[in-house]
Amino acid sequence: MQCGFAMLCAGSVRQKNVKNIMLKNILDACGGALGYYAIGFGVAYEGGTFIGTSGPRFFLNDYGNYIDFFFQFTFAATAATIVAGTVAERCKMGAYLCYSIFLTAFVYPVVVHAIWNGEGFLSAFAEEPVRGVGMIDFAGSGVVHMTGGATALVAAIILGPRIGRFYDEDGNALDKPHDFPPHSVALQVLGTFILWFGWYGFNPGSTLAISPSGYGDVAALCAVTTTLSAATGAVSAMFTDTLLGFLSEGEAEYDLSMCMNGCLSGLVGITAGCSVVEPWAAVLIGAIAGIVYVFSSKLLVLLKIDDAVDAIPVHFFNGIWGCIATGLLAAPRHTDLAYGATNCGLFYSNANLLVNELLGVGFIILWVVGVMTPFFFGLNMLGMFRVDPLEEKVGLDISHHKGAAYDLTSPDQVDVDVLAEKRATAHGKETFADAA
Repeated sequence: MQCGFAMLCAGSVRQKNVKNIMLKNILDACGGALGYYAIGFGVAYEGGTFIGTSGPRFFLNDYGNYIDFFFQFTFAATAATIVAGTVAERCKMGAYLCYSIFLTAFVYPVVVHAIWNGEGFLSAFAEEPVRGVGMIDFAGSGVVHMTGGATALVAAIILGPRIGRFYDEDGNALDKPHDFPPHSVALQVLGTFILWFGWYGFNPGSTLAISPSGYGDVAALCAVTTTLSAATGAVSAMFTDTLLGFLSEGEAEYDLSMCMNGCLSGLVGITAGCSVVEPWAAVLIGAIAGIVYVFSSKLLVLLKIDDAVDAIPVHFFNGIWGCIATGLLAAPRHTDLAYGATNCGLFYSNANLLVNELLGVGFIILWVVGVMTPFFFGLNMLGMFRVDPLEEKVGLDISHHKGAAYDLTSPDQVDVDVLAEKRATAHGKETFADAA
């Protein structure tokens, strides 16, 4: 997943900022590993009403289930790296590392504790889950993607847009927002495919086992619903954007970025309910996810919120949709197999699950926004958040990372002229006498 995010982000930014975004993706994994190892794992999964308070998971002190830590760490790192693309091309490296550790060590684990820990107030694994079912978020539409997306939204608002995106040099609003084309569509597509592949580790992998009776069936359903939602999301987003363009401009064009982000939106949308919905419901979830992406992306532009890679529409808005969709479409037979719960989606039984999903969405938004807003404001007031305007114009690779990512130096013009002259005479071949 980290590789997929790195390739997607690198392809989406301008050439002058490639080194910077790649380093931030590496530091997400590094900071996330250290923060989650030290504090985050214990806060998430040790006993306690609101957070884990003490136990062997802190610093892995006498805790022997190492695969448990490793698997859960990957989710924490994913939540952190969602923000990398949103604040790309203008965020200081120190601020980014501080945020990455803080998110994985404290902010994200509190959400995990509430929803995935058996002692959490919304947990579907509690002895007596709220409303008989708790909140179903199988692989993290809310826990992972909403947490990362909400953090990205707060960061983007406080950090402000890139120079020239919505305003000219005098601070006047542009008539039309300026688009910064990606420097490598090939890397974007590569990143999208890697992420899609990685999602099979997230969704089917969240069964946490395969040999016990029924677990294989749950994992297989997750693989099918993940595939269908991703495919439908890509098609839905691309053709929704094409239709809107045709209605406004009279020209049908097919946007690759819409297709890629629609695919990722479908993946985010199915993550919460991948183990409890029917295949036909996965198609519906993906179709709506693509539409949610298109309109939420346009909403951010309307509000002048600059998201360099559209991570907020993909992860935040579709994280919300994924939780709501689970509350509507969770099927009885799958819910019983995966959770042993009798309450399921609104379309099958009652509103208990849907109410819990909405409570979970509200909790995640209030918690993340409430904690990350003062955190980012503090960084901004201390001058630690945004790079100098001149450094931003030059590019962060040159101003912060000892030079550009690509060596695009042209050959010496004298050598070019000599080569042209040689090719014009004797077909570019030197005689023995000339060589002597």
